[in-house]
Amino acid sequence: MKIVVIDGQGGRLGKLLVEGVRARLPQARILAIGTNSLATSAMLKAGADLGATGENPVVRGVSDADGVLGPVGIVVANAILGEVTPAMAQAVGSCRGKKYLVPMNSCGVQVAGVAEQPLSAYVAQAVEALARDLEG
Repeated sequence: MKIVVIDGQGGRLGKLLVEGVRARLPQARILAIGTNSLATSAMLKAGADLGATGENPVVRGVSDADGVLGPVGIVVANAILGEVTPAMAQAVGSCRGKKYLVPMNSCGVQVAGVAEQPLSAYVAQAVEALARDLEG
């Protein structure tokens, strides 16, 4: 199973997601894609199997993913302070894999009905939903 984790900025969320997926689904092949090299590096250090940086890796990487995890901004053009290009957002939004998105205020999107929680709670929920869907 191929899991893609996408993150930008410093890669903090991506690092937590990679660690969570690795712990919950040790057999998963995790591809870490950063919108910048710092984010990619953080996710690789967290245990991702492969890493790449930039627009084309996002477009190609999500095409056959079984699941995609990241901040909600990965489906919004120009989010994460402009690090998400329109092509990235379109590729993630239209890929066949299910998306597990974590609400982040830095993305300029407020998801109605989502209670404010610590980042660790959002990560645990996203990883558990992914595992449930892939195992069940």
